[in-house]
Amino acid sequence: MTVQDTSAELEAFVHDWQEWHHRQEARLADPHGFLAITGLHWLSDRPERFPDAPGAWSTDADGIVVVLDEGEELVVDGTVVRGEHRFGVIPERGGVDAVWGDAVIEVAKRGGQDIIRPRHPNTPLRNGFTGTPAYAPHPRWVVTGRYTAFDEPRPTTVGAAVEGLEHVYDAPGRVEFELDGRPLALTAFPGHGPGSLLVLFTDATSGVTTYAANRALALDAPAADGTVVLDFNRAANLPCAYTDLATCPLPPAENRLPVLVEAGEKLPRERGGS
Repeated sequence: MTVQDTSAELEAFVHDWQEWHHRQEARLADPHGFLAITGLHWLSDRPERFPDAPGAWSTDADGIVVVLDEGEELVVDGTVVRGEHRFGVIPERGGVDAVWGDAVIEVAKRGGQDIIRPRHPNTPLRNGFTGTPAYAPHPRWVVTGRYTAFDEPRPTTVGAAVEGLEHVYDAPGRVEFELDGRPLALTAFPGHGPGSLLVLFTDATSGVTTYAANRALALDAPAADGTVVLDFNRAANLPCAYTDLATCPLPPAENRLPVLVEAGEKLPRERGGS
């Protein structure tokens, strides 16, 4: 978008951004979203009970298992289960939701370790959520870059919001672009849709007006010539910006941008933002 654009186009641009931001906040504050998490429980081969979930939980070579006491039950894939239930081996970054009354027990694997993460709708964090502050959207933060695929996806190990945990992603390529005439680049990870990309980054606002550890920017699949649009107005907080019960990945070292990106979501109020 250029300065010659009409006020109607600018109004549409701002409206589209507002809709995106509302969707972001709705997902976060869903009754079983990240603000509803009450515990992050790491499983071992020793059965263990937790105060916010039914049953005794453990894991072994055959995957996660729960043993429910008499009177306890879960609903898994629409089926009521009682007694012993085996979830099997959960793939990395995969998960299964088990329903318990009005709560959901997330059964998952993160950083190679099996976890359960109960989500209860009536949590103080969720009930007190009033939205996420953000920079006013502006077209100057929409830039066109060029995506270059690596010859082969590069396994890239990054840290996590949880100390001692690591994530490994197969980075398919790199995005080069300019901000205020300065050449920059970001290593990209696979996105959620076919061909789409995700970049994790920090910048000179991180730890000042934005969350210190990371922000994320989703990119549509590049065009045939490698052209890709980066709209930093949609730089989003990950769940770890709100709760210590998230295992979010950190950006690779090369994705620490030495510029101010005064666009997108700011430091949440839950972390002292205003």
